Amino acid sequence: MKAHILQHVPYEGPGHIEDWLDEHEWPAGRTRLYAGDPLPRPDEVDLLIVMGGPMSVHDTAEFPWLRAEKQFLEAVIGAGRAVLGICLGAQLIAEALGGEVTKNREKEIGWFPVEVTDGGVETGFADATGERFEAFHWHGETFSLPPGAIHLARSAACEHQAFLWGDRLLALQFHLEMTWSGAAELIEHSRDELVDAPYIQNEEAMLGRSEAFEQANRRMHRVLDWLVDRAGLGG
Repeated sequence: MKAHILQHVPYEGPGHIEDWLDEHEWPAGRTRLYAGDPLPRPDEVDLLIVMGGPMSVHDTAEFPWLRAEKQFLEAVIGAGRAVLGICLGAQLIAEALGGEVTKNREKEIGWFPVEVTDGGVETGFADATGERFEAFHWHGETFSLPPGAIHLARSAACEHQAFLWGDRLLALQFHLEMTWSGAAELIEHSRDELVDAPYIQNEEAMLGRSEAFEQANRRMHRVLDWLVDRAGLGG
């Protein structure tokens, strides 16, 4: 089995996902889209992991490589491969499946509770995460549910936090993969977004929770196991 990671900026890497891949001895390629790395062929990938980034899915004029990424993602989905999208990656999956990406009513930055829906319970997603848990967030946009998607989770600030499409496509608006060092690097590059708002925490509140990162990473581990099991890829 082979995984492949799409990375949009240097400071939003796979975090704990890399540890999971190492533990399961999955070889993983990586395309740094910001650096002009080539994309693999869709048939070379069993699990595609699409990371986050500060840009919008609509910013194709500023980031022309988004067009090629979208075409590649559609080809991977069409080939029946498993896909995990996080934050921007989730929005790209939603758009590829016919959903719409729009500005969320609130920016959500920091540690906030996520509630699993009935769909999340019925699919077993809640077995991996718990029915209510804290997750790290950093987004200003949201997605509508594509046709045929199962709504998995919501938060007070954002109704659509996660969805499952078929057995192989999982979109997560939040960051269970985020490590303490990854969050510190993200803050360093995006500190200007930390303004006074209902769902924006300050730097100290975000980084003063080392145990929260550890708990989130354990959930990410279980979610990945759940996804590859559903997709028939084994552990």
